[in-house]
Amino acid sequence: MTDQQIVQGGFWTKARRTLGRIPFTEDAVAAFHCATDSATPMPVRATLFGALAYFILPIDIIPDILLGLGYTDDAAVLLTAFTTCKTYINNDHRAKARAWLLKERGSAAA
Repeated sequence: MTDQQIVQGGFWTKARRTLGRIPFTEDAVAAFHCATDSATPMPVRATLFGALAYFILPIDIIPDILLGLGYTDDAAVLLTAFTTCKTYINNDHRAKARAWLLKERGSAAA
């Protein structure tokens, strides 16, 4: 299974499960929109899909179940990818991420 298949199959479930528990959810959602944007260059898409797949997969260096530490390795991988690709994560990707967050937070409150 490719990183792209892993991300497209499991990203939204992981994003919903971690909503409000990790500080980089909006960045991850914006990165997802950038990675799935056909206008994004392929090397950038590959970098983002790789980082997002690492975030989604349950097996990583520090298990996500460890409170306080579980997402530190995910954050480091994602931060590196975000920094490398930041010029491609545009305002449209960020607006889509914010809209999704608002919708999900509204659904959780209802």
